[in-house]
Amino acid sequence: MIIHWHISNSDIKRVNEFVEQNHNKFVEKRISRNIKRQNILIDRTNILKCMLLSLLTSQKRPGPDSPVGVFMRKEPFPVSYHKLSQTKDAETFVRQVLHQHGLDHSLNNISKYFAINLGFLEYNNWILFGNIETILHKEASKETERIIADNIDQSFKGFGSKQARGFLQALGLTKYEIPIYSRTSDWLNKFGFPVTLNSVALQDKDYYHFVSDGIQMLCEKANIYPCVLEAAIYSSYDSDIWTKDNIIY
Repeated sequence: MIIHWHISNSDIKRVNEFVEQNHNKFVEKRISRNIKRQNILIDRTNILKCMLLSLLTSQKRPGPDSPVGVFMRKEPFPVSYHKLSQTKDAETFVRQVLHQHGLDHSLNNISKYFAINLGFLEYNNWILFGNIETILHKEASKETERIIADNIDQSFKGFGSKQARGFLQALGLTKYEIPIYSRTSDWLNKFGFPVTLNSVALQDKDYYHFVSDGIQMLCEKANIYPCVLEAAIYSSYDSDIWTKDNIIY
């Protein structure tokens, strides 16, 4: 069975008008980081920070004024690689830090998954992210981004297709592969996406690829990057708060 995506001129016009209407500081930051590759930092602390963010927001992305948003803007960040390297029990350390900042939801799983993933990175001498950093110095293709995202999905405990792409996007590394959270699904359903999206179906990797293909084709025809459309969709739900400077990613 072969499915052909058909993008109409009206679809292209609607997408372009939507992005233009929701061009705010959040969208500007996404363009400067993920498209222009400005102010990107790839070090062990920032990698762990984005990994923790993905675990904390496994089902729902936070706004800048949410408890998670406030926590992620802490400077210096409480869960640094330096502090973790000085503790013998990363799971307990992370659980205590999250509790201190009022982030008690699913604490045991988050801290457990974080510790397992940190152990994976240490065991492999962080080689995985040495390879990822190289895409900052060249133009990564859609295929390369997908391969890396799927690799993260398979390697990190507590991750799926959505979390893997949210992690890479937060690092500023991806333009084509995006996390499809509930707001994006809702927007696409209202837009008239040819298949009805739901969180259960998107847990299947092949189905996630299929939906991503449709999003990428729509964006290619509209001459925008998927990561920019995703930023416009996400911020459109709370347009008033995205005029602030307290944006976490």
